[in-house]
Order: sequence, then C-alpha cells, then structure tokens
Amino acid sequence: MKILKSIVALSFLGTSWLVPAQSTDTVDKQIEEQVVIGVRDRLERAGVLKDVVEQTEIIGSDQLENTRSLSLTEAMEDAPGVVIANECSMCGYKRIQLNGLKAEHTNIFNDGLPTHTIVSGFYAVDAIAMTGVERIEVARGSGASMTAPEAIGGVVNIISVERNENSGAIDISAGEEGFSQIGLLGTLVALDERLRFTFTGQRDERDQFDADDNGVSGNPYMKNESYSARASWDVSDFDNVVFRLGRSEQVVFGGPILGSVTPSISAAIASESQGEAAQLFAGNDVRTNWVGNAWETSEWVASERVEYSASWLREINDALNMTLSLSGSDHEQDSFYEGFDYVAEDEMLYLDARFNYALNDRHLITFGADNRNEEMRTRSESGEANPDYVSDSFDYDVSGFYIQDTWAVNDKLEVKLALRFDQIEADFVDPAKPGVEIDENIFSPRLDARYMHNDKYTSRFSAGRGYRAPLSFFETDHGILDAEVGFEVDVDELERSSSFGYALSYEGTKLSATGAISHTKIDNLSALDETDAGVPLLTQLDEEASITSMDITLGYKAAEGLDLSITAEVFDHDDAFKSSFGVATTEEKIIIAADWEVAGWDVYASASWIGSRDLTDYGYEGFNDAALTIAKTTDAPAFSWVDVRVSRNINDNLSLYAGANNLFDQTQAGDDDSPLVFLPDGGYDVAYIYGLMRGRELYAGLQYEF
Repeated sequence: MKILKSIVALSFLGTSWLVPAQSTDTVDKQIEEQVVIGVRDRLERAGVLKDVVEQTEIIGSDQLENTRSLSLTEAMEDAPGVVIANECSMCGYKRIQLNGLKAEHTNIFNDGLPTHTIVSGFYAVDAIAMTGVERIEVARGSGASMTAPEAIGGVVNIISVERNENSGAIDISAGEEGFSQIGLLGTLVALDERLRFTFTGQRDERDQFDADDNGVSGNPYMKNESYSARASWDVSDFDNVVFRLGRSEQVVFGGPILGSVTPSISAAIASESQGEAAQLFAGNDVRTNWVGNAWETSEWVASERVEYSASWLREINDALNMTLSLSGSDHEQDSFYEGFDYVAEDEMLYLDARFNYALNDRHLITFGADNRNEEMRTRSESGEANPDYVSDSFDYDVSGFYIQDTWAVNDKLEVKLALRFDQIEADFVDPAKPGVEIDENIFSPRLDARYMHNDKYTSRFSAGRGYRAPLSFFETDHGILDAEVGFEVDVDELERSSSFGYALSYEGTKLSATGAISHTKIDNLSALDETDAGVPLLTQLDEEASITSMDITLGYKAAEGLDLSITAEVFDHDDAFKSSFGVATTEEKIIIAADWEVAGWDVYASASWIGSRDLTDYGYEGFNDAALTIAKTTDAPAFSWVDVRVSRNINDNLSLYAGANNLFDQTQAGDDDSPLVFLPDGGYDVAYIYGLMRGRELYAGLQYEF
C-alpha cells in the first residue's frame, strides 16, 4: 500500500505543473522581469519561502572541507550546542545531540524533508555521506520545524549541492588503521539551465582500533557506501519540481580483532556453536587478553536504506505559492549482539501540502497539512525462542495541520507565530501488547522573534512545545541483550516538552560573537529499567526532566587570511535527565580553531576539550575483574584532542591535502581505562565509556575538479 501511495503521489507531482495558473499577458510580463534566476531561488530571495527569524547555525562547504568531514557526525562535531555521542565501544555508533538533549530528540532532514526513520536515526547516522552536500542547517529547540514537532532537541537539515553548470569532482584519500575513502560528484545541466542533475557517490572504510591491545576493539570496523541522484527542473517560470533518490549501506563489526582473534565476521558469529568459554579474559581481567569465544563479544550490524523525495513548487501569483512534497525511506537492519540476533525493517512515508500567502507587506501566512506514517517490523530467532519475549514492532501514524504568521512588526522587530494540531496514534503490534498504546490529539505552539538593536547587535528569542513517541527499544539501549530474557516495552504516553531560548549576536568588522541559552523540560522521558525478573524494560520516568544549555561562539579575523574561533558550551542536566542516559553525556566543552590561508596553502587546526564528570550521576558502577575486587573509576577525567589539515592548490583543478585526526593519539583505553566492564551482578558489558575511543588517524589525499 505504501509503494502504491508513493507512485500515485509521485505521478501527481510530476504532472500537476501542467495546470494553468495565470493569463498569458501576466506570464509574459513576469518572464521579462526574471530570465535567469530559477523559481525556487527567486522566491527564497524574495523572502516568501524561507526566513531566518529563528536561530540557525550554518555549517558551510568550506567548513566541511577544512574538517575533512566524511559523515554527518564528523561534520557536526564542532558545531555550537552539538554533542556527538559514542555509546558503544563494540558497534561504535555515533548520534547527534542538540542543546544537551538525547539523540532521539534530533530530527534529520534532506532538503527540508524528513527521510530518516526511528531506526535510521539511531544506526547509520555516521554513514550519512557529505559528498554532494552544500551546507548543513541546524535549528535548535522544540518545534524548530513546522514539519517536525517531535524534534524536541531540534532539526538538522542537509542541503544538497545544486549547480548551474556541468562539472565533476573526485576526492580520494587513505591513511592509518585501514582508512580509505573515495567521493564522486557530478553535475549536469540541460534545457538552458532549467534542468539540473546532481549525482554523488561515496565509499569509506576503517579497520578496528584496539588501543590497549587486549584483542577486543575499542572502535569497530566500519564500511559505508552511499549513492544519490537529484534533479531540479524549472518546468516553467512559475513551476519547479525536485526529485531525489538515495541508497546507502553500512557494515559495522566490533569485538574480537579480525585477523588475529577471529579470521572473519562470519567465523566470529558461527563460533556461537562452541558455547560459552570458561572465562572471557586471561586472569578474568578486562585489561588482559581476550580468551573467550569470538561470538561472546561480537557485535555486527548491517544496514541498508533507500530514501526518496519529490516536491513541486508553484508560484500561483505574486502573493501565493504552494509546495506539495513527499518523502520516504525503507531501512533494513540485520544484526548480532553477543548471541542475540535482531532484524528490523522500518518504512516511512511523509506527505505535505504547504501554502505561503503574503497577506500584505507585514504578514506572510504559511499554512498546510501533513501526514507521517511509519511501520517497523522486527524479529529475533533467539528472542522468540523465549515464550515471554515481546517484540518492539510498531505502527506510527501522525496527521497534522499547521499555520504560521511571519510578522514584520517594524524595521527592527520580526515575529513568527506557529501552531500545529496533530492526531497521533502509536501501536505496538505484538500480540502481547493488545490495544493502542498512544492515541492523542495535541496542540504544539511555537514563537520565534528577532530584534535588530542596530547594525551590529541582534537578539533572538524562541519558545515552543513539542512531543515525541518513544517507540524503539534500540533508542535507549542499542542491543546488548540476553537472548534468554529479551526485552519488554512499557510505553503509553507521549514525551511532552517545553523549551525557551535566547541568543544575542554581534557582527563587527573583525569580531563576531553569539551567546545562547536554552531551557527544556520533558514529561514522560523514556528510560531503560528492568522488570523484577531482570528483563530489560523500555519505560518512562515519572518525574519531570530538565536541561539548561549555554554556549558562546567567538570569531575573530586576526589578519588577512587568518580566522580564529572559540566555542564554549555548558550542559546542565538535572538528576532525572541524567538517569535516563545509557552512557555519560558531555557537560562542558571548549573548541578552539584556526584557519590560515597563505600563498596557496590552507592550514586548519582545532583543539577540543571535554570537562570531567562524576560518573555516579549516570549510574556507572563496575569492575575490571570478574571477582569484583578492582573497581573502575567513577570520576571521569577531562580529555582533549587536536585535529589538523593542510592543503595545497596545485592549479585551478587539483589540490593535495594531508592531516591527522586526534593528532596526539589520546584515548580512554590507551591512556586511562578499558570501556569493558564486569557488572556488580557478574555480567559483562562494553559501554563503560567516558572518553575518546578512536586513536590517531593520519591521512593524505587529493581533490580534482573539472
């Protein structure tokens, strides 16, 4: 049925531009007024498609190149208010936290449309390729997007490259720890530049990393492949249609070191037939060599996803335009977690009809309706062997209506007021979960205001409400599960948030600065617990949880070609919020960066610092030995790392570059303590994480554009 819906909707988008909108005289007159600029560009420049009232950080193509960002998580690592969380030393998955909230509170868009499901927002975020990305827009706070009120933390919007010329580019690099990468970008124009194609491809690979040489990886083997095709067509002077199709694959394997402890991934998984070893480590200490069977610490995740989107923008007249859009994805995950197998297929379809109406010079009214439908089906042979096993398969359907007024009060003050109404239904479909768990109608308001004090100072204020349905067990615990007990789900309420934010910006000749503060409260926050029988349980907190986030960013043009910047951040979680984290989050962070361009050379360097933390606030307790006599630290020390990149333009087409991530090779396992742990109940776990897990990565490469 979903495929049929998509085909029908795509057919509609592809043919509706034939409907006439205006008289020939009016059309001829407007053609004379703009000949080169495309419909979408013209409306954006005129301010009737998009505004910047809300605080929005931009990560541009220059920054993506300077930091040699291959994935979305790498690209966002230095952005204000952003934490990239690594919550497992085996599968090494990384997730994006905004304003100190949990990663599941972040929504990821492509060109303004949701394409990531609950599952794909968890795994494979670090597989989202940066080849073909023009910029990344980050809007923080509940309801930051009218189309994503469930983005309690905010929205990350990935904007695709679109060029008005035939061009191509290739980027190849390689380095330490088995690192290799190739990125391809091609653009093609036709029909007097009215039709623009963009094609991208990227493949990157890294070996396992074992800082303490105990035979168990502290960071996994990872291989990513992604391909996309995009077409933007100005069908007429009043119509633009955009189609995008993408496909990506990711393979992750962590645990026993390939080639020494186990010959292959398949051999590691097959070793389950050998049963459990008498002990896992020599001397039963996680700091010594692994002697258990390979499967007992193996984590393997294979993900495949196809995503698609289409939109039709039509300028009906000078005051009114509309956009009809659809987006969707099909994400499949096959995985093995130390004896627990888990297969999931998650399908999502999103439809949106939006209208922008310029009521007068002061008011731009935006209104529309959308629907998001998501279905996840999971299975586990080892889990289903247990008669008490409960699947986390679900159906999720949201239909919403929204209206927004962007009001230019005067030359200094602009206000944006938005209101959404949503009908939400979430149903866990396992027979052991009869009835519909969540069936609610809610309103979600949002206010953004911008006040320009003078040419240099600007204030921005935001307040809004949001919601989220906590539906996936894997959002809270990534799957280190016991096949004999499985897991259970006890969720029957929406997470409901309220957020407030203020930012003051200064823009001078040499100095620019932005200071921001936000506060978010969440009711019914999801958390991991366990039943009386010891079964992991996805549940919700009874008490309200809150987080206050503060950050300041300074940029200074020290000299011609030399730019300096510093970002300082503090995330203050209350005790309830801290208790919901599976791994200790960042509380304090400072990033210092310098970009120096001189005589054809470009040198970029950044230093990052994470403050110390009390791990008992996050429930940490464990031991290095199975006898439970050597306690692990519960005081996480501060740590830092340095990244550098140097590039040289050989000519107009070719540039060479080299660099290092984590230049001084500082890691938790290598410099402090293993992330592996024996728990007080005698179990073994792999997530005693508080420091950097991947070591130094030297690399070199070339870029060629034509």
